[in-house]
Amino acid sequence: MTYSGVVKVGGPADVHELADLMISKVAVGPMDNNAYLLRCRATGEQLLIDAANDAGTLLTLIGDDGVGAVVTTHRHGDHWQALAEVVPATGARTYAGAYDAEGIPVATDVPVEDGDTIRVGRVELTARRLVGHTPGSIALVYDDPHGHPHVFTGDCLFPGGVGNTRKDPEAFASLLHDVETKLFDVLPDESWVYPGHGRDTTLGDERPHLGEWRERGW
Repeated sequence: MTYSGVVKVGGPADVHELADLMISKVAVGPMDNNAYLLRCRATGEQLLIDAANDAGTLLTLIGDDGVGAVVTTHRHGDHWQALAEVVPATGARTYAGAYDAEGIPVATDVPVEDGDTIRVGRVELTARRLVGHTPGSIALVYDDPHGHPHVFTGDCLFPGGVGNTRKDPEAFASLLHDVETKLFDVLPDESWVYPGHGRDTTLGDERPHLGEWRERGW
């Protein structure tokens, strides 16, 4: 099956099969959050991005092989509602941006700084701190050696714009700057974007609209 990235709450996962990594996307909870299970094809080790809601759905997705790490992209409550159930059930280590960790009620084992590497099996993800939606939001970049990069952006980048900055001009300017300099300026158009809600996109699809976003202020 060709990966589309289109999922709905209560529906099946959509699986993006790469040479070294399998990415399973599910939608959970009343705010239609996306959660992503990453599986190293060489070792079978797994990592979950955002235990957002519906712990039963996430634990079923994880399956008997367990999960070694859960990364929370940012402190907003809709992204960690299932964390307190998933972590004890799996024994996973918790990761979150160092500047958002205090806002997450489950203790963060590994505070993540900009540029840090997070591993799942033989696969490496690079964390990028994007300031504006929250102080410590992180995106995770997988630079696929067999293809193009894949970027998990939480609520910092969506089809059609950056994340909500609550009509704060400084926060918007900060978020747009970080998204431009840490993602658009260094990654190719083919880079696949997996956001915290809704459908996927690519940097190439969004790049022509950066000026429009700057002009409108959101």
